[in-house]
Amino acid sequence: MSEGGACEDFAAWAHVFLSSFGPIRQHFALKRHLLRASLYRKQLAARFEAWRLFTAITQHTSAAF
Repeated sequence: MSEGGACEDFAAWAHVFLSSFGPIRQHFALKRHLLRASLYRKQLAARFEAWRLFTAITQHTSAAF
């Protein structure tokens, strides 16, 4: 394999891998300047709980079938 091909393969893989971070970041990005501290903590806790549920489901998909 040529050196250019390895770089292109890595660039494609990196793009796919890193493209998932935008939606994940948006899930946790609250508008802190618009929220009271107590509400911010409650909303962030709820989002982390949703994330835990989601990742638990995706980690055990083979067990569901």
